[in-house]
Order: sequence, then structure tokens, then C-alpha cells
Amino acid sequence: MMVVGDSFTVGSGPVPQWRAYACQAARLLGWQPVVAGAGGTGFLNRGRAGRTFQQSYEDELSWRPAPDVLVVSGGHNDQRWTTGQLGRAATTLVRDAREHWPATRIVVVGPIWLGKVPPKALRVRDTLAGVAREEGVEFLDPLRSRWAGGDPSGVVLPDGVHPTRAGHLMLARWLARALRS
Repeated sequence: MMVVGDSFTVGSGPVPQWRAYACQAARLLGWQPVVAGAGGTGFLNRGRAGRTFQQSYEDELSWRPAPDVLVVSGGHNDQRWTTGQLGRAATTLVRDAREHWPATRIVVVGPIWLGKVPPKALRVRDTLAGVAREEGVEFLDPLRSRWAGGDPSGVVLPDGVHPTRAGHLMLARWLARALRS
């Protein structure tokens, strides 16, 4: 399983990559994870790493043998762009991956919010869901789940955004269940 994503995917703060939800989901499924990306990045946002998801895919994954599954997870950092710009960037990545690895299952995971979801995140989610539908790939919507309940401190770090280890494990179990079906 290969995964392209942001800080939720690669881990942040006290949560290292091997404890982030992408690696944990792969372990739960008995798969080998190969994770690309960096905190602050997105389909359009270059973050501190200075690269987008497309560039992470090209530099870190595209030269490898085809995976069984490619998960593209994010959008959290792409709220300031228009839906048209976001849709074009996501479409390019999905098409490039499909062309390069035609037999690979491609899954797009929308933006993750463990607490209250801002309206801009819904716009990003809807855009990515539309791209997935148009391109004939799977879309998973983490915004449909209630993660934090009344007290988010068990699953959200003090920054109010990123998951704790327990939050990552919750996300990993959710992703593993979705990938099994």
C-alpha cells in the first residue's frame, strides 16, 4: 500500500510516521506501507517541504513497482484555493497514477477533521468526491464520522488539529475497514 498525504498521513508532533494512521492501517491489513508526503502539503499547497502531493507522488512513489493500493489522503491544507484549481490538481494526480499503474486500486480520502468541521473543509471534500466519481476511483469521507465526541482531548493534540496516538489508531481502524470492503 502506498500513501500520499499531509501531516495526518506522515505523523506530526509526538506521533512519528510509523504510528500515523497510514502505517497503522497497512499493518492492520498485513500490508507493507510506503508513505510519501509532508506536513502542510496538499494537492496545491507546497507547505514547508516545498512540494505538492503531485510532486511527492513523482519523487517518492512513481519510480517504484506498482502497489496493490494507492491512497491519496488530504485536502486539509488546500482550503484557500478555488474548487476548480483543487479539482484540476486532484484529477491530474489520479490520472497520472492510473496511467502509470493501470491495475492499482486508487482510493482518495477526503480531508480529516477530528473536531468541529469548518465549512471550507466541506467544499474541499465535495470537490475531491466529485473528482473521484468522475475518474472512477473510490472516495472515503472521514468527515462523515464523529471522531472526538464531547471531549476531543483523547484523540486531538493540544494544537486542536492533529490526532493523538489514539486518534491515529481510530483513523487506522476506519481506513483498514474501508479498504477491506
